[in-house]
Amino acid sequence: MHLLRGAVRTYAWGSRTAIADFTGRPSPTIHPEAELWLGAHPGDPAWLQTEDGEESLLEAVKDDPEGQLGSVAIGRFGDALPFLVKVLAAEEPLSLQAHPSAAQAREGFDREDRLDIPVNSPIRNYRDRSHKPELLVALGQFDALAGFRPVDRTVELMRALAVSDLDPFINLLSDQSDADGLRALFTTWITAPQPDLDVLVPAVLDGAVHYIRSGAKKFAAEVKTVLELGERYPGDAGVLASLLLNRISLRPGEGIYLPAGNLHAYLHGVGVEVMANSDNVLRGGLTPKHVDVPELLRVLDFTPTPEDRLRSDTVTDGLETIYQTPAQEFAVSVLTVDGERIGDEIDVHSRHGGPQLLLCNEGAAVVYADDDKLTLERGMAAWVAAEDGPIRLTAAEPTKLFRVTIGI
Repeated sequence: MHLLRGAVRTYAWGSRTAIADFTGRPSPTIHPEAELWLGAHPGDPAWLQTEDGEESLLEAVKDDPEGQLGSVAIGRFGDALPFLVKVLAAEEPLSLQAHPSAAQAREGFDREDRLDIPVNSPIRNYRDRSHKPELLVALGQFDALAGFRPVDRTVELMRALAVSDLDPFINLLSDQSDADGLRALFTTWITAPQPDLDVLVPAVLDGAVHYIRSGAKKFAAEVKTVLELGERYPGDAGVLASLLLNRISLRPGEGIYLPAGNLHAYLHGVGVEVMANSDNVLRGGLTPKHVDVPELLRVLDFTPTPEDRLRSDTVTDGLETIYQTPAQEFAVSVLTVDGERIGDEIDVHSRHGGPQLLLCNEGAAVVYADDDKLTLERGMAAWVAAEDGPIRLTAAEPTKLFRVTIGI
């Protein structure tokens, strides 16, 4: 068991304070910090704090996969850690994006290899052969666009904007209120010539301004998001696409699960994001980065999905609150020590004997594994190798720890 130093990634949409404050470093930082990677991804592995100095978690797993991952994980996923944990801080909206299925990722990676596109090329879509299902759990209020909203509500929103230029598209959805209708409309917008977008997007923004000024409340959050995106990305088809997606606000501790093909964009907030160990992203707009529209259309799932079906249900087992997802690569829970548990040494059983990654979100805890112990305070993480066995912990104050393991 070792403390784990995450790898900080700086992107323009990140925050100069959120991740630094969470990890106890001085802020504001020089550059916006967007993600803290806690895992063994080759692109940016985390670092074990050992008696002999820092060691890459990626190299530790390569050198001793049996000891680090355990036989169960190796039997299911091979000699690589199957999950990646991130702390994500969105000060500005992220790109509109989706992730491929496992079959799509394998086919796409091999295809781009045959085309001799370097893995680190900015026009590369597939950087590995893995899918990327992901769970995001909010640490504070977290706002996102995710999944195609049921069509009847989208038609109601578009009508509420009272923009005559939207009438043909409202009629399209009214006549075909299913995945095929959404595919047809989204494809029309995402492939529209720029002169057409330069007319339609400003008209929609004008309608949004009038809606807000009218004092209407029903779609206020959705309309304000359209205005924000339109200001940041004028003339971008992604502004129109945002009309089709669920606008979700998460409170602390609430989570959303995003399977393959789910079109989404994180808007604002700080959260813990857990995913299969992949960096495959297909972008559809709201970004200066590479956008491959044909490839995005290949992977998107246009099935209308109510917001509540994207939210992850939880179950409580003792001190553990478990986020329920169908992912095989990871299982996520929060260990809460409070009330009568404070001061007690508590056994925390692992359901499969694999590796564990712990991240302290609140308070502080002493964690015991085998003959080792360490203290985790807010923003600190620990790696518990499979060979270190079950953990025990004790806390002198109310404490919450995220625990990530492989799926059952």
